[in-house]
Amino acid sequence: MSEHSTSYLAARDEFVQLWGDMASSWGINKTMSQIHALLYAESEALHTDEIMSILSISRGNANMNVRRLLDWELIHKVQFEGDRKDYFSAETDVWKIVNTIIRERQQREIAPIRARLEECISLLEGDTTQNDGLDPASQEFKERIQNYNDFLVMFERFTDALLPFITKKNLTLLKQLVRFVEAKERLSELLSPSSEEKK
Repeated sequence: MSEHSTSYLAARDEFVQLWGDMASSWGINKTMSQIHALLYAESEALHTDEIMSILSISRGNANMNVRRLLDWELIHKVQFEGDRKDYFSAETDVWKIVNTIIRERQQREIAPIRARLEECISLLEGDTTQNDGLDPASQEFKERIQNYNDFLVMFERFTDALLPFITKKNLTLLKQLVRFVEAKERLSELLSPSSEEKK
């Protein structure tokens, strides 16, 4: 690993901390995120010992999270002739990174939650007799669960509709979509009763 300036090291450490904190709020492992951030910041590939030293993490922790990053295709293995160590470099295409994170979160988090919600509904429906139906409390609870599930279904549909544009790096269309949503919001504010009262 080449020598870096003091300003580079300060900016790199800040970026690694920022990316770890931000990813944690998305439900992604902090160490996994920090390893990716470190490799993203470095122009040269790093081996495991270097990753461990810079981030002050154990070998087991480093190996486990490197494997997950490889599975997610957020980092790539690099080998140099005459060197038996495995080196790693980050995927630097921001579009691919965002696409991968959204897709993995949907598959690993949203889909399992929806399956569990369906189980809750099945449990409630299992208490019904032949013609009596659900008691009022159970029916209300079922409707609340269904409302949550319906929202997650819509979120999945939105994600599925959005991902192709991210995959194709269609920034123009995404900007148009954002402008449309912003214009709709401004129109709603102008037409809302509270806006009329302010006048």
